[in-house]
Amino acid sequence: MAQSKKAKNNSTKEISSFGNLFLDALIFVLVILVIYMGYSLFLKFNSKPQVLPVETQKEVPADIIQAEVLNGCGIAGLAERFTDYLRNNKVDVVNMGDFNSFDVPETIVIDRSGNIANAKKIAEILGVKRKNVLQQIDKNLLLDVSVIIGRDYFKLKPIK
Repeated sequence: MAQSKKAKNNSTKEISSFGNLFLDALIFVLVILVIYMGYSLFLKFNSKPQVLPVETQKEVPADIIQAEVLNGCGIAGLAERFTDYLRNNKVDVVNMGDFNSFDVPETIVIDRSGNIANAKKIAEILGVKRKNVLQQIDKNLLLDVSVIIGRDYFKLKPIK
């Protein structure tokens, strides 16, 4: 009986030892995973927007410009009208909707891809002033230009 008790103790110690080794390995993997995720978040939140020097900016508009049209003045149906106008002028409008507020005083054309010539071409098509062409590069949007329609919409070509 003493031998079976010793054998049982040895097998329990082996299982316990294996369990501890497994748990240690699991903890190590989880610590590495947490460190990696923390580093990824640090890089994501500390990266600055990409601003291209003037000499590296492209000055030739693309053959196909992908744009979004956002209503920033609250007039119903305005985004649809601007979308139709841009599509008739060979612009690929991939998104249309409302801006996050309806108090935009002047229409704004924003370059999102780093090719300011695309935004300038859209501004010319719509009749938007050059001073209202901005550059805010955001590769996550997957488009070239954002158009935010302001309260000056009645002065622009799609309405005239």
